[in-house]
Amino acid sequence: MAGRNLYRLNGVAHIAGSIGDEPNRCIYSVRRQQNMPMHERIIPYLERAGLYHLARLNSQWFWLDEPLVSAFVERWRPETHTFHMPFRECTVTLQDVAFQLGLPVDGETVSGCLGEFETYMEGGRPAWEWFEDLFGERPPPNKVKQMTVHFTWFHERFRVLPPDASEETVRIYARAYIMMLLSTQLFGDKSANRVHIRWLPFVANLDGMGRYSWGSAALAWLYRCMCRVANKNVTNLAGPLQLLQSWIFWRFPSLRPAGFEVFSFPLASRWSAYLPPNDGKEQRVIRYRLALDRLTARDPYSALDVLAVVHPEILTEEHSRMWRAVTALIYFAVIEWHQVDRVVPQLGGVQHIPEDALNVDWLHAKDGRGGDRTFH
Repeated sequence: MAGRNLYRLNGVAHIAGSIGDEPNRCIYSVRRQQNMPMHERIIPYLERAGLYHLARLNSQWFWLDEPLVSAFVERWRPETHTFHMPFRECTVTLQDVAFQLGLPVDGETVSGCLGEFETYMEGGRPAWEWFEDLFGERPPPNKVKQMTVHFTWFHERFRVLPPDASEETVRIYARAYIMMLLSTQLFGDKSANRVHIRWLPFVANLDGMGRYSWGSAALAWLYRCMCRVANKNVTNLAGPLQLLQSWIFWRFPSLRPAGFEVFSFPLASRWSAYLPPNDGKEQRVIRYRLALDRLTARDPYSALDVLAVVHPEILTEEHSRMWRAVTALIYFAVIEWHQVDRVVPQLGGVQHIPEDALNVDWLHAKDGRGGDRTFH
C-alpha cells in the first residue's frame, strides 16, 4: 500500500498509513449478546418481521477473531467500501447479508427521525407515553438516559414469558425481543448497554415489520462502522460483526478455521462454536497481514455451493436482483453506497472498469449526531 499518500477521508488518517508505527495494532470489538430466550409463541412474529433466521443465530455467544478482523480493517477503503487486496477488490455485499444472516434485502428503508423524536410519534404523543402503551409500563428513571433504556431493564422485565400469557402479552414480549435483537445483533454501537427507542414506530406494527429491508440497513451500518475504525485513532469496532467474520471465513478458505465442515442456513450458523485463541493477539495480527499479502487470484471467492441449504425465500428474483444493484444503503441518517460493480467476480461475473468511487466526504459526515438528526 502507498502508506503516506493514501486518500484521507474528512482529513482523517487511515490506519494503513501507520502500520510501520503500529505494527501490532489490534481492534477491540464492542458487542453485547441479547441473551433473551426465543419463546415458541413469539416465533410467528419474528417470521413475519423477516428476523427469524437472525434470531436463531442468537442461541450461542458469538466470538470475534479480533486480529483477523484487524488485518482486514487495514485494507478497508472508505471511498469504495471495499477491501483492497493483492488480486483485486472485494467486499461484503447484499448477497452476503442474505446468505450469512438470512435477512431480507429488498423493501422499505429503515429510516426516520432521531431528533425532536416526540413530534414525529403517532399523533404527536410524547415518546414515553407511546412506550408505555406498547410495553405496558415505563422503565424506572434510573434505567433511562435521554431516548435510551438500559439493557438490564428489558432482561429483568421480559426474559420469562408467563405460561398463561394472553396474546397481547405475547406481542409485548415479541416487541421487547425484537428491540433487543436489533440493538445487539445488527445495530450495536459503542455504548453496548442501551436500547434506543427509535424502534418504537417499527415494533408498534409487528405485522408490518417484514416490509423493511433489514439487510441493507445492517450493511449500511457495517460499512459506516468499518469506515470509522479505519481511522488510526479509533480502535473500537461495533456493528454486525458476525456478518463480517462469517463472510471472511466463507470467502477466504485459507483463513477458515478447521473442523467446521457441516453448514446450514443461515450460513453464519456454521461458526457458532468457533472459539478464537485469546492470547498472542499482536503476533496473530502480523500473521494475518502476511497471509493477506500472499493471496493470489485463485485463493478468494471459494465456490459458494450452498444453494441447497439457502432458504428458497432468499433466492427469489425480487431479492436476488438487489445483489447486483449499485444503490444507496440507508440506516436512519447513515447513507452508504453499495458499489457492487467493483466486485463482480463475487457474483460469478467478469470484472469491468467500475464507476468512480461514490462514498464522498459529505455522505460520511451525516451520522445522526450533532445537527444532522433527521433523515427520511
